[in-house]
Amino acid sequence: MARQTGPIQARLEYAAIAAFAAPIRAMPLERGARLGAWLGALAARLDPFERGVAMRNLEIAFPAASRAERRRILAATYANWGRCFAEWIHFDELDRGNLDRFVTYRDEENLREAYRLTDGRGVLILTGHFGNFELLPLAYSIHSDPVALVTRPLRNPLVDTAVRMARTRFGNQAIPRAGAGRQILRLLRKNWMVGIPLDLDTRRGVFVDFFSLKAATSDALARVSLATGAPVVPTFLVRDGASIHHWLTFLEPIVPRRRADREAAVLEHTQIYTKVMERMIRAHPDHWNWIHRRWKTRPPGESRFY
Repeated sequence: MARQTGPIQARLEYAAIAAFAAPIRAMPLERGARLGAWLGALAARLDPFERGVAMRNLEIAFPAASRAERRRILAATYANWGRCFAEWIHFDELDRGNLDRFVTYRDEENLREAYRLTDGRGVLILTGHFGNFELLPLAYSIHSDPVALVTRPLRNPLVDTAVRMARTRFGNQAIPRAGAGRQILRLLRKNWMVGIPLDLDTRRGVFVDFFSLKAATSDALARVSLATGAPVVPTFLVRDGASIHHWLTFLEPIVPRRRADREAAVLEHTQIYTKVMERMIRAHPDHWNWIHRRWKTRPPGESRFY
């Protein structure tokens, strides 16, 4: 678990966020999102520390792209974060009466097929820190039923509390990543939908191909799916251009295929999931978190490069 921010620093960070949020909160969401995008683009130019990590990641992911092209992707990413921040500030305005203005389901038949296949064993969701990932479970809980999402607590406890309250407003459950297995199994037995992000570097897991390098990836999703028979539905929130409208997109369910060699099956399924994540990022590169040190953990014998 990441070390928590100290109380003084936590309050200062929270106050800074509140100061940025206040003018956006006072605006209609459309105007706030435009301001957020502008602030995000400004942050891209003023953030030399994380920008270096992001440019290294973009070089790994898109080796044939020019430096100018990678910079354009990064600028668009920061702008998208700004829009997401503005939307997060206005989350408490969302309800069943106005949700369709912001989120529309796409290919929902894939989710229905997964529930048909699961026969009461629950459904697993493959997702990641992609697009407005905080809006995804919130929108689903408003439109349909509560969902559970495996999360990692944020370093700032004040921010973590605010984010957790927004996530669980309509009955969703936030499952701490540490020791999540038992709670995931309990919820699946109750036919819940449980989302597991699969795009973070991890010290424990397996190495699979992700863009042009091996990446240390959690094998939890594969293990749970193989153990329970629950299908995995890749689910992502895709922004409609630069607007405040999103497509909640369900891809075809991935049905677990057990093998005599369990570890080989875990590796195979984790690679399948990771390739889905890669395809989504290639299609919408401004939606992903490029400042995360995704390739930090290296296979034995390889040196670090961050």
